[in-house]
Amino acid sequence: MAPWSGLWAGRAGGDAYRGTPVIVKMENPNWSISEIDGGGDDGEDFLPGAGGRRRRGKNAKQITWVLLLKAHRAAGCLAWLASAAVALGCAARRRVTAGRTDSDATEGECEGEEGEAAHAVPRSRFYAFIRACLLMSVFLLAVEVAAYSNGRGALAVFFGSFYASWVRFRAAYLAPPLQFLADTCVVLFLVQSADRLVQSVGRFYILLKRIKPKPVSPASSDAEDPDAGYYPMVLVQIPMCNEKEVYQQSIAAVCNLDWPRSNILVQVLDDSDDPITQVLIKQEVEKWRHNGARIVYRHRVLREGYKAGNLKSAMSCSYVKDYEYVAIFDADFQPYPDFLKRTVPHFKDNEDLGLVQARWSFVNKDENLLTRLQNINLCFHFEVEQQVNGVFINFFGFNGTAGVWRIKALEDSGGWMERTTVEDMDIAVRAHLKGWKFVFLNDVECQCELPESYEAYRKQQHRWHSGPMQLFRLCLPDIIRCKVAFWKKANLIFLFFLLRKLILPFYSFTLFCIILPMTMFVPEAELPNWVVCYIPALMSFLNIVPAPKSFPFIIPYLLFENTMSVTKFNAMISGLFQLGSAYEWVVTKKSGRSTEGDLIALAPKGLKQQKAGSVPVIGATIKEQPKPKKESKKYNRIYKKELALSLLLLTAAARSLLSKQGTHFYFLLFQGISFLLVGLDLIGEDVK
Repeated sequence: MAPWSGLWAGRAGGDAYRGTPVIVKMENPNWSISEIDGGGDDGEDFLPGAGGRRRRGKNAKQITWVLLLKAHRAAGCLAWLASAAVALGCAARRRVTAGRTDSDATEGECEGEEGEAAHAVPRSRFYAFIRACLLMSVFLLAVEVAAYSNGRGALAVFFGSFYASWVRFRAAYLAPPLQFLADTCVVLFLVQSADRLVQSVGRFYILLKRIKPKPVSPASSDAEDPDAGYYPMVLVQIPMCNEKEVYQQSIAAVCNLDWPRSNILVQVLDDSDDPITQVLIKQEVEKWRHNGARIVYRHRVLREGYKAGNLKSAMSCSYVKDYEYVAIFDADFQPYPDFLKRTVPHFKDNEDLGLVQARWSFVNKDENLLTRLQNINLCFHFEVEQQVNGVFINFFGFNGTAGVWRIKALEDSGGWMERTTVEDMDIAVRAHLKGWKFVFLNDVECQCELPESYEAYRKQQHRWHSGPMQLFRLCLPDIIRCKVAFWKKANLIFLFFLLRKLILPFYSFTLFCIILPMTMFVPEAELPNWVVCYIPALMSFLNIVPAPKSFPFIIPYLLFENTMSVTKFNAMISGLFQLGSAYEWVVTKKSGRSTEGDLIALAPKGLKQQKAGSVPVIGATIKEQPKPKKESKKYNRIYKKELALSLLLLTAAARSLLSKQGTHFYFLLFQGISFLLVGLDLIGEDVK
């Protein structure tokens, strides 16, 4: 608005001045002030006048207005924080009132609902251990507070004697083993941090030298003329199970692949046990077959072996022998039309190449805080771990989807096996031992979804961290006996399995969730500040570099990774010692957020026009669609292990105040709050 002359103009007269007129722009929620008249050259209004007096009157009013505007902005921020806190408190109250915990049986989540009961015993032992640590910490905190109270009388004398005995006991018997365990975890932490640093340096070297895998002979742009380029026979498989939210998008995207139709066949491998979902997928397949796509529908009667069994059954078809390569896409993946043209040519004139893997991109990475943190993790996984291993040693773990295999490599490695829940890593390790090489294409993306609820993400991470330990037990004798170079054996055993799959979850949970809070009650055992703060901050910075837009979430990411160490540690132990929960297979819940509009918006510029006019509408409804059965209700739950650990860490934070350990206090406080939010299921999807 225009300045008000009655307020800003001042009095007429020789020694009076006219102030600095301003425009106050009230654009909610930001405020800004723009000068439109300086009132003199070189800021003369702010200099002493001829009489030596400093003219301040009107400028003071300006500063007052600026401060008022900033105070208004701060009040708006405080109001927003208060509103968010109230909403958070209401959500927490709903969780507590409902009383549903992670130990409650959930119908329809597992394939085989008796699995949850079978896993109750080992899980209850882990929870009992955490609860015992919590009770002990509360008791020790009470003892410390009583000792610091300096009371009088017989009771005070008793407490003083008891506390002195406790100090002598902990110094003689508890501190040495605790310090030894802490030092061991610190060494493992440093080794793993060094490995991550080396990988990050490798990524920087790849960017600096612009290293990029290139095919010897790219495919021709004319996909309708098989003789014009390299267009071998390609089999495309889409394994799915009860995923009616996403089946239309994935089938449509695969049927739209830019490849000669005579040289491609799509297999929809439906393991759904819901008859309604089966009918819907069959109708979708028929719709695309009528549109000219070469597509078949397969449904297993005996659903054994989960995804590995499904893929193994599909590879046993007689017509598979006519195909040279197989591309695999999970039900929520939508490749761009040029996916095969950018991956398959890498196999030409490269007979040792067994796998070409593309990276994932996510249509819902900004949906909530949980998806943002997952995006950070997976960006580091693809851009650093997969890319560096692919460039320097031609080996990495197959991601299970968005990849193209040479069928000869699959057969030479023994085919799909149902012995673990990580069939993708299993086949990759066996192919590596057979001498096959892998290529990772960081610039070829395939869209998919991230789990939006903590329950779905937690079950996914349990499978991803228990499976490698099962595989390690099974593959270790084969790795030792295999006639490959020693460095390949060392890389598989010490780096691929032990360091990145076993040591990482072990020290993350033990060091930051158990040892650190225990050192608050046994101060004779110490953890330096650089272990608690500086090195974790550096590692979090390295992890977040591949996703630069996520830098505002670096602190939540650090805290959340430590929080997830509980699930990962539990899964690692289950897989290593073959406990019942190691064989859990829960299909990750999908929301079906990928639409044709998403595909067009995120597609490369050259593909948008082609994508928009080449296929029928993905979301087209099916006529005479059977009425689906009533959905089972979804609930937010209370996670007892995370909640118990939050109380343990907050108790340790209270104890650290007595010893005035600032860094440790803040870390324990915020880590305890992080566990509390996750324990109350306040980080992901809010089901009301």
